Amino acid sequence: MGAVKAKRYDAAVIGGGHNGLTAAFYLARAGLSVVVLERRDVLGGCAVTEEIDAAKAPGCRVSTASYMASMLRPEVIRDLALDTHGLRMVAAEPTVQAVTPDGTVLPWWSDHARMRALLERFAPADCERFLAMEGRLAGLARHLEPLFMQAPPDMEREGLAGLADLLGFALRFRGLSNREIPELIAFATGSLGEFLDRTLVSPHLKSLILANSLYGKHGGPYDPGTLFGLLFHLLGGGAESKQGFVCHVMGGMGAITQAMAAACRGAGVELVTGTEVGEVRIAGGRAAGVTLADGSTIDAGLVVSNADPKRTYLKLVPADALDPEFRARVAGIKMDGPCGKFNLVLSEEPRLENEEPDSDALRRAQFTLVPWLDSAQAAYGEMRRGRIAEELWIDCLVPSLIDDSLAPQGRHVMTCFVQYLPYALAGSDWSLERDRLQAQLIRQIARFVPAVGRSVIAQRLYTPADLEATFGITEGNIFHGDLRPDQLFFMRPVPGYARYAAPIPALYLCGAGTHPGGGVTGAPGHNAARRILADLKRDRALRRRLFS
Repeated sequence: MGAVKAKRYDAAVIGGGHNGLTAAFYLARAGLSVVVLERRDVLGGCAVTEEIDAAKAPGCRVSTASYMASMLRPEVIRDLALDTHGLRMVAAEPTVQAVTPDGTVLPWWSDHARMRALLERFAPADCERFLAMEGRLAGLARHLEPLFMQAPPDMEREGLAGLADLLGFALRFRGLSNREIPELIAFATGSLGEFLDRTLVSPHLKSLILANSLYGKHGGPYDPGTLFGLLFHLLGGGAESKQGFVCHVMGGMGAITQAMAAACRGAGVELVTGTEVGEVRIAGGRAAGVTLADGSTIDAGLVVSNADPKRTYLKLVPADALDPEFRARVAGIKMDGPCGKFNLVLSEEPRLENEEPDSDALRRAQFTLVPWLDSAQAAYGEMRRGRIAEELWIDCLVPSLIDDSLAPQGRHVMTCFVQYLPYALAGSDWSLERDRLQAQLIRQIARFVPAVGRSVIAQRLYTPADLEATFGITEGNIFHGDLRPDQLFFMRPVPGYARYAAPIPALYLCGAGTHPGGGVTGAPGHNAARRILADLKRDRALRRRLFS
């Protein structure tokens, strides 16, 4: 930590989020000298553990932004030896627990026998349909999962090389049956709400599935492209790449990035915090290093940006270094973040009023206040008009129930993900609406968790605008760009530049704005490093710049 030690590196990584750290590790392991430059005073990007309010509630820490791990890639866990650096994850069971507007508490168990027993008791007419749906989803997810750790094809590459690239991509789907091909297309483009209405009868089960599908996505359940969210969250994660894996991270999400930082130090990466990059330096038509916000410069053979595509291309790269048409395409990326975070310190344990009497701490630690499908669609409509809906979708986690390192005795921390908050308010601004929204959130949660209404010691709200200001994610979009059909795979971030390399030689992207997208996976960082190392083998000029 501290000041930059050298003036030149083989690679300068902009941003110390989990993908930046992952890319830095792989590059350093291959023998490159690497520096990571993080604007904040703490590494981790959105995966950090911090005090909510040091003055009012000292020692009460929470995962400030990202709050649960689900798709962290087993390859990244293994290669960075994260477990030896202190990472400990506890599988969530149930993986989701919905609380519907009528107060019904409905878990989604990963244990199939337990889930069948629940369905037979609660919704017998839907039991076989639900289980068959789970099986179909699992089968389709198995075909998609290998794509996570590979660069997508370059659809604008011409000639035999482009054809070979495309054929290689197509061969990855050779195991799909004739039935699965149209199903996969439907899941990539269809509406979640319409699918659920065709598949199930129970509105409670529909809301349970909704609770695990549209986190951070810009769309209501009846909008096209939202069905992919259900499939995306069933992709594997964890050390054993278990499908639908969801876990609590002991020590909060910052424990992941602190373990990654330890792996980076072991590989020789220099980690520098409190250091903001102002511009990517271009010399001779190539990325040649960075200029810091204080005006000082760092030379680098290549630059890797963990910032989102809009921040990288429209703010960090000089405008005259990019083609105006390319800049326009980047400006058109759909970004406006639809969510916020609300973190609380409580003086008593928050328990659901209608929870099962024998619920253990693992079950009590998470629940989602999820609306009916039509109410969720209406809330999205309100958000699009720049308004805050009366009924919000709130995903709640009480990590102190299973991790006493996060709060002293007699205190609990609660972190809430709030879906469908507008980035920009119509006829108002967040400085005027912040207190009202905080009161609304406490009131809505307290309807189902009475203790929240009487035990708040400290609170901190992050609106989409706050997420942008704090973490540098454009418009507060946690995925660095919406996960929608026209912004996935070979179209992420824009067609022709989905393989991590920028239009400027020696500049690369490694963040969630690249394939395969958001979530704490490490996949974009892994894939970007792999692309860089492959380019080094082919590009003699780049090798000379790094190793001369």
